[in-house]
Amino acid sequence: MSRFVSSRIVRRSGNSAVPVVIIVLAVVGFMVLLCGGILVALLLPAVQQARAAARRMQSTNNMKQIGLALHNYADTYGTFPPATINDENGKPMHSWRVLILPFIEEQFLYSQYDFNEPWDGPNNRLLMSQMPMVYADPTIDSPPGEGATSYQAISDEGTVMNETRGSLFREITDGTSNTALVVENTGKMVPWLRPDDTKISDFVQGIPFEKGPVGGTNVLMADGSVQFFSETIEPDVIKAISTREGGEAAHW
Repeated sequence: MSRFVSSRIVRRSGNSAVPVVIIVLAVVGFMVLLCGGILVALLLPAVQQARAAARRMQSTNNMKQIGLALHNYADTYGTFPPATINDENGKPMHSWRVLILPFIEEQFLYSQYDFNEPWDGPNNRLLMSQMPMVYADPTIDSPPGEGATSYQAISDEGTVMNETRGSLFREITDGTSNTALVVENTGKMVPWLRPDDTKISDFVQGIPFEKGPVGGTNVLMADGSVQFFSETIEPDVIKAISTREGGEAAHW
């Protein structure tokens, strides 16, 4: 009888240890998950910042390639390209982004474009999906449509690239390092073929900064450099850098 009781006692003691082990494992697992969650929470901002910095650098490189293409165009034709080519009625037909295709190693794509029809004509619209990677803004996770770009000329009266013509280098009397050509306008994405760019008033009102990289946006200057402008930049500075011969002092 005593052996029977002892045996049952031993078995009960063994069974009672199982819940304890489960509880201990659960606590350990919870602590691991908790520590892992804390570690992720601590590292995530740094990872996001590093990713944003890498994307901004890629966008800077894109704009530098665009700047080099614009310079090569100017060397070939004597002037910067106009922002748009208009028809006899003044309707915008073609974009500067098409005009510089041969200078970004896209000669074949350029040869497929038909200047005898509008940018969205039956032939040209088929090229929308073939947007060169240099026009793709890496800071935008989800572009609003196929072939959308944020890289736009500052096109207005007195700018280097406007709707009537492109400027000569000697006309940029404010200095090429003080004069803007192209802005990364993430607040207004446009189809890359469409002759649609950024007005000075839009730039002054801060449209390019709406969804731009942390607190600012990239701007391509006439000397080929790319400057990062903070969203706190003064409107007068924006006006000054937007025109080629305004005579304003631009300090940023």
